[in-house]
Order: sequence, then C-alpha cells, then structure tokens
Amino acid sequence: MLALVAEANRLAGRIHPILLDSIGDLVRSMNCYYSNLIEGHDTHPRDIDRALANDFSTEPKKRDLQKEAVAHIHVQRLIDTGRDPDAWPASAAYASWLHEEFCSRLPPEMLFVADEKTGARLEIVPGEWRKRDVQVGRHIPPPHEDLPQFMSRFDMAYGSPPLSKARQLQAVGAVHHRLLWIHPFLDGNGRVARLMSHALFKRLEVGTSLWSVARGLARDEARYKELLAQADRPREGDLDGRGNLTQRGLLEFCKFFLDRSVDQIRFMSGLLDPATLLTRIEIHIEEEVRAKRLHKGSFAVLREAVMRGEVERSQIPTLTGYEERGARNVTAGLVDRGMLTAATHRAPLRLAFPVDVAERWFPNLYPANAGSRT
Repeated sequence: MLALVAEANRLAGRIHPILLDSIGDLVRSMNCYYSNLIEGHDTHPRDIDRALANDFSTEPKKRDLQKEAVAHIHVQRLIDTGRDPDAWPASAAYASWLHEEFCSRLPPEMLFVADEKTGARLEIVPGEWRKRDVQVGRHIPPPHEDLPQFMSRFDMAYGSPPLSKARQLQAVGAVHHRLLWIHPFLDGNGRVARLMSHALFKRLEVGTSLWSVARGLARDEARYKELLAQADRPREGDLDGRGNLTQRGLLEFCKFFLDRSVDQIRFMSGLLDPATLLTRIEIHIEEEVRAKRLHKGSFAVLREAVMRGEVERSQIPTLTGYEERGARNVTAGLVDRGMLTAATHRAPLRLAFPVDVAERWFPNLYPANAGSRT
C-alpha cells in the first residue's frame, strides 16, 4: 500500500503542471484502447486518434468502434477534470452515471446484445439496471429483480465507507470485483468497473490522468479474468470469511489489482522521467531533421515545452537562433506534425502526442500488434 502511494506521488512530481493536460490526453486514449481490448474490441490507436479529430471510417464496424472509443474518452475526461458527480465513485448512483454517460454516446447498433439462447436482440438502456437474468461464462449473476437489494448492499459496503485511506485503497479491487459479480447492466459492466476504479483512485489522491490500471489488466488479461472467476466462488468453510463468497479469492484479486496499479505507475514514471524523455525526443527529432521533415532548431523548442510546460511564441527566435521568418517555419513544421498545439494562433504552444510520435517518445505504450486482434 505504501508503495502505491509513494510511486503515485513520485509520478505526479515528475511533470510540469501545464504538461499534465497533454499527457492526460495521451493516457486517456491509451486507457480507452486497453479497456476496450479487454472486451475484445481492438481499435487501432491511429483510428482512435482520427476519431478524436472527427475523422471517422466509412466502414460501419470500424466507425462504430471509433465512436465507442470517443465515448469512453469523453467519460474519463469528465472524471479527470472533476466534472463527474459528487457521489462517491463506489456507489450505485455513480455506476449508473458512468453507464449512462458512456452508452448514451454509442451508435444505436451498439446498444443491442443478442440473447445467447434465443438470439433475440435485447436493447441496452443507458444507466438502467438490467431487466432480465443473464449468465456470463460460468457465472450466474443475481436475478434481475434482486438488483436493487444488491446495489443497496453495495452502497452500504463501499458507498461511504468509514475506513482509513489505506483501507479504502485496499478495497478498490473489491469494489471492482463486486460490481462485476452483481453485473447490474445488460452490457458495459467491465468498462463501468474500470472507469469506477479510475475514479476511486483519483478521489483517494493516488490516481491522476498520468496512469491507468487498464493497461496492466489487459497485459495480464488471462490472470485478470482467472482471478475474477476465482473470487466468484462460494465461501470455502468457516475460515474463508463471513459472506457467501470466498474471502481468500477476493483478497488474492485485490492483491493482483494493486500490484498491477503499482506496476503501471512505475511504467509511466519511467517513461516520463524528463532526462530520458528528452533523450528519446532528441534522437527522434535529429532523424526528422536529417530527413528534412523538420527544421533545425526544432528540438530546442520541444525541450522548452517539456521543461516549462509551454513555449511563448516570442521565445522561439531565441531558442532556435533564427530570425522571425525562420522561427515561424520551425513552429509551423512542429504544428503540422502534431507535436505542438495551441488554443489560438497567438496562444503559447504546448506538446501534443499523435500516435506516430507517441510510439517514438513513449515506447511500449501500445502493443506492437495493436489493432490486429479479430
């Protein structure tokens, strides 16, 4: 537990506050990619980038997956920027809000699932508990008519727990499992649970827009799902807790969940170390300059953006050694490549991370075969 808090504090201290927004955009796209990957939707990071720029595929299936990605990123941005409800994230009300915000932005075709037995099309109503019984693999969630009772118990256990911060952090994995076990929605429970975990970490002041547990879960997906299933088992004797479900299985899942969280904080902390980040950027920019795709002096501008969070346009002649016109050419090249962005044509310039740049500056952020799962 101490490792989680210490690593989170160390990560938060590595980055200039202004740069947090740009990194946050990158991590939200990454989180969306991995959370959807766990659900079997392997949307290529470049397609996510295009969708965020309102550039959607003409292929219906790919376009729907792009819109799904945009919906996920929208909800996480609300969480990251404090525009989510005041309700405690581990609550029925917050779960319903997450589901409604996400599903209401999906294309109509994605708001249906097929009944496994009859093949009938079943409508998903954003934010509403399911109105039929379901089976998820071997797991049979509670009957739909009992959902209000189970979600009320969920609120009592986790909604406003009189626990220390350390105990609440330990309980994030338990919240994650218990919501999935209840399976309150017809579909979308996995994404809701992972977004809820993200929001919980943020409220407990270890989560930020700089890291995401979804990457850790997706990279060990088989173990993630195996431990979730183990925690579904009934209690095994008097020494296995006091409830109906196994306490040992739940504790093992909670340990795995926290381990994956610490691992992802450490991963991002390594990527965001200023010295090593600048080295990777410099190597990349030197290659681009030699290939005449960028102007000399480009790295000096990017280095300033990393160290200070943003670059005033008036500084660029000094940074590059060029007169006004040459400095504008450097700026234009970096903006055209998506490496710098600004709110207006006169506003300070900030770093941006299109996918082709992110692959060089942040190696291993995405798997090498991203977008290839069918």
